[in-house]
Amino acid sequence: MHFLIVGLGNPGKQYEQTRHNLGFRVLDLLAGPEGWENKYDSLFLKTDEVILAKPQLFMNLSGKSINQILKFYPAAQLVVVHDDLDFPLGTIRIQKNVSAAGHNGVDSIITELGTKDFIRIRLGIDNSETRGQLQGDDYVLQKFTVQEEKIVNEVLLRAKDAVETLMTEGLDMAQSKFNG
Repeated sequence: MHFLIVGLGNPGKQYEQTRHNLGFRVLDLLAGPEGWENKYDSLFLKTDEVILAKPQLFMNLSGKSINQILKFYPAAQLVVVHDDLDFPLGTIRIQKNVSAAGHNGVDSIITELGTKDFIRIRLGIDNSETRGQLQGDDYVLQKFTVQEEKIVNEVLLRAKDAVETLMTEGLDMAQSKFNG
């Protein structure tokens, strides 16, 4: 069985280092910059073990891209890596079959696929010190501060390890090692 690992984010240089693009950054750690092709409205990379995708539609349309991929790889186990405003910066939460909880990208996936039965690796981005009075929609498009980026780099490496653990040791082991 293949895994389809999808990192959520927004396409374009202006969004590269924003809070909303943590999913893209995890996939960049998993695969590096080479070998990606434009396919299924995504940056797409397939190896013998895994399919990686970074949807190139905006966040709230991510489900359309994933739906296209799953038509060609229907047996793939979907794993979605994304930022999450419900958790503090640095937190990882691995869950399966849970609601979108207000995340527009995840909501798009659930709507397109007609199910919430997939694995999510939720990466916390909330920081009350930097958020201030910003609304969630504005906050997720902000870049991390220099101090936050140190935490982000650590969580990105942990998220990469979580994906690898999930693929080799299963959901239960990944949850017990990384949820916190």
